[in-house]
Formats: sequence, C-alpha cells, structure tokens
Amino acid sequence: MAALGDQSEEEAMAAQPKPQNRPISNIVMVVAMQAEALPVANRFQLTEDPHSPFPQGVPWVRYHGTYKDLNINLIWLGKDPTLGVDSVGTISSALVTYAAIQALQPDLIINAGTACAEFFQAKGASIGDIFIVSETAFHDRRIPIPVFDLYGVGLRKAFETPNLVKELNLKVAKLSTGDSLEITQQHESSIIANDATVEDMEGAAIAYVADLLKVPAIFVKAVTNIIDGDKPIVEEFLQNLAAVTAALDLAVEQVINFINGKYISEL
Repeated sequence: MAALGDQSEEEAMAAQPKPQNRPISNIVMVVAMQAEALPVANRFQLTEDPHSPFPQGVPWVRYHGTYKDLNINLIWLGKDPTLGVDSVGTISSALVTYAAIQALQPDLIINAGTACAEFFQAKGASIGDIFIVSETAFHDRRIPIPVFDLYGVGLRKAFETPNLVKELNLKVAKLSTGDSLEITQQHESSIIANDATVEDMEGAAIAYVADLLKVPAIFVKAVTNIIDGDKPIVEEFLQNLAAVTAALDLAVEQVINFINGKYISEL
C-alpha cells in the first residue's frame, strides 16, 4: 500500500489535464434549445442517434456525424417530459455535460447558445454580436458566509483560445449564469460584481463539470436581447431568436473549421 503522502500526490497528478499528442478529433457541443440546435445539426449534416448513449428516460438528444477530420456530437438538452418545453437551465446542462463526457470521452466541449447582453451603454454589445467567453460565474447563488460566498459565485476561466479569437475576429467577454430569464435588482448587482458582458442559463454549470473532469471547454454566445434596452426582455428575446440563431449557426461553423486539424494547444 502506498504511503498516504504518495497516494495524494498520485491523485493530484491524475487530476491534471492530460496533454494531447494528436489533433482534436472528438467534440461534444452542448446546446440548450431546439431552435439553437437544429440549424447547427443541419449545417454539419448530423443525424439523430436512435440508440442514445444516455440513461433511459432522459430527454437529451444526440446528433452526431463526421465533418472533415472531426467527430461531432451535438447534445440538445431536449424537451421536459412533463411540460414539453426546452430543458433550459443549470441542472439539465450540468447533467448532460457529465453524461456526455462519461459516454463520449470528448477532446473538447463547446457550449453554443444565445445570451442576454448586460448593460449596453457600458459594455457596447449589440443584438447579434458573437462572443467567446473568457470566464464564467453564477449570479444567483448567493451564500453570504466567508468562502461559501466564493463557492456560490463559482468563478472559472474558460479554455483560452487566443488564436481562434484573432483569426475569426471575435469579441471576448465574461459570462454570468443564472436560472432565471428575468433579471432582478439583486441579479443585476451580482452580474455587475462578476464584470460580465453576457448572461445565460447554462454556461457556468457546464464550466463547473468540465473543470471537474478536466476537459477543455469553450463558449460561443450570440446576443438576443439587451438588459438595459428599450424593450421587455422576453419580448426582445423571442423577437430576435430566429435571426440570432442563424448568426450563431454561422459562427459555430467558423469555429469548427478553425479547430479542424489543430491540437488543443493551437487554439
């Protein structure tokens, strides 16, 4: 039996990300809404998997196929079995990310989706803008106890992709995640504290799981609505959803084309 100190060291080494000695070949994309998922699945000619690798009874849908040198798995969170609406939010996205990593062993995770832009006047975001996320955090997990407060915020850096950002001329922003579409005054204060430009309902949960399991994750977000704009959030979101998902679809294609043939370290 190894000494306790040696065992801890081995466990620590095992927890470190494994360097890749080959180009990226296996990608998992996690997408919350059907309106976001189907254009991407159609663009890459992905087909729905009739033999799901996920537990029986879950609504998650896997589309898969080969594009150039990449095996692409797009996982849509599916429809809630009871209410029939997209299974948006942190719980479903965390579960799907964990299950997809276990079943599909990806080299890279991509979370592609729509987002709300925070405070247009200060941040300068516009409808349809595409962002690559630099950091993720939560804005609705408030635990006012020392250290627990930091756990609640859950700040994590996304995998850095300086070459991708430069080549595609993409904007970079911090992302704040919460389980509500509407933003309360307390949410707004937390988002400001997170220094976030964009806000969604999945990203930080996906980042948490990817970090635990040491899989690189990048986040591609397209702006559907502006928090301090002149329209109600829900109205503006629904009004812009179709056009913005088309822009997201194109951005994802550009990202995938850039990734093809590259090592993780070349992103």
